[in-house]
Amino acid sequence: MPSFQLISRKKPVYLPFSRREYKISMGLISLQLKDWIEVDEHFYDELKEKKQLLASRYAEVFSHRPGSFEAQKEVLNLLLEHMTYHYPGLLKVGKNDVTLNELQWTFKKNDFEKVPLDLCGRIVQEDLCLMAPGSNGYTLEAASLCFPARWRLIDKMGLPMSEIHGPVPDYAEKLARPVDSFFNRIDIDRPVWRVNWSLTTDPTLFQPVRQKNSMPKKPITSKNAGEKVYIRCERQTLRRLPDTGWILFTIKTYLDRVSKLNSYPKEAENLASLLRSAPDSLLSYKNINSFLEPLLKYLDDLVEQKLIKR
Repeated sequence: MPSFQLISRKKPVYLPFSRREYKISMGLISLQLKDWIEVDEHFYDELKEKKQLLASRYAEVFSHRPGSFEAQKEVLNLLLEHMTYHYPGLLKVGKNDVTLNELQWTFKKNDFEKVPLDLCGRIVQEDLCLMAPGSNGYTLEAASLCFPARWRLIDKMGLPMSEIHGPVPDYAEKLARPVDSFFNRIDIDRPVWRVNWSLTTDPTLFQPVRQKNSMPKKPITSKNAGEKVYIRCERQTLRRLPDTGWILFTIKTYLDRVSKLNSYPKEAENLASLLRSAPDSLLSYKNINSFLEPLLKYLDDLVEQKLIKR
């Protein structure tokens, strides 16, 4: 049985800025099953936040449709097996309950008899979405979604991928067919992962509503952009369930201030280049236009200062 350490969040875990020019793509990478779920030093704080959201806004953060029970149950079995093996001591699984040892939280399995995915979402940082194959492609049938990036479950449940991603610029023209084709070809033994990124002035994890042209109370300038703007990365995994054949989509959210790029000037330079090459439709969709110019000036100054020091 392996030992483990909580992933440190002092440095950015993901900085997906290896290219200098924006190009829409799936960006899929093969995933080792041992790396399926990530646990970092925010684990307990984020589980506490999930607990509060599930208590106060349950219908907004959990939903399921008829016919999803078997897949939900399959996810729970896989998740408990994975967590107890790869993260020994983090939780204890009994015949009738699951206990998070550090927090001394015990969940009775009977309380989640009809919604196993709800229990899953309470023991990992990831959000969990179950997709089922159908005549119109894969549709969203169940989800535990406590940390959405400006989308709401109520708007997406039961929809196929093409409609879920309808608002995304260029998705229909450039990604819809490749994504649908890939979903049909995902093999049980070959899961994948990718990283999606955005920039935000709001460090809140729970962001179900897209706020157009929102700005913080204190205006963003080239001097404070590093502290006021955040890089929001989503580590996403796709895994076909061996019994039901459904696909589980996981989303693990990481937030870092742009100022952390001070230690990564190459990534800062690439980010500035990406933003300059991105279409206006994407910048508007990601709500970046409102602080784009001061952010670019901040990044340019950062890169210039690093070059001078060489």
